[in-house]
Amino acid sequence: MASLSGATRAAAAGRKLRSAVVPAAVLSLSLLAPKAAHAVDGCLVLLCFAAPSWKSIPQCVPPIRQVLRDLARGKAFPTCGMSGAGNSARHAWARAPGNCPPQYTRVHEAESGPIYTCDYTGAITVTIDGKQFTRTWWDMGGDTVTDFSPVAKSQLGTWDTQYDDDRAAWLRSRP
Repeated sequence: MASLSGATRAAAAGRKLRSAVVPAAVLSLSLLAPKAAHAVDGCLVLLCFAAPSWKSIPQCVPPIRQVLRDLARGKAFPTCGMSGAGNSARHAWARAPGNCPPQYTRVHEAESGPIYTCDYTGAITVTIDGKQFTRTWWDMGGDTVTDFSPVAKSQLGTWDTQYDDDRAAWLRSRP
């Protein structure tokens, strides 16, 4: 009987060990499994890029940072199916000197002639009622600067003036 009792205790201990090991193994595997990417809400992104300063709106910071990371990795810009006619946001890669503001364009002299570079990697243009509202320039580090159109400035009243300040400083520095 004592050996049956010992076998029963050993079987119970084995079940107890398995009941602790199996969940731990499943948990470990679930932590290592790839996570599904969370799609960024294109409508929220459109609204955030049209705001006076997306950085000052806590709800805008995570999705905008995610969009910038996604763009840096070559992923597509999100769309908003509910934006209505004439309202959209689109992305274009920066190319100096044509698609880069002059205050962020750098000229490097080379044997073959000037080489132009842009401080920013791309630009996200928000269009409202068929007219450009904002253009946000971004770089691989996640830094941005936004050019607010005259229409945006008249509607917003206040906005992040970094783009305007940088342009004014560039104009003052020109001969």
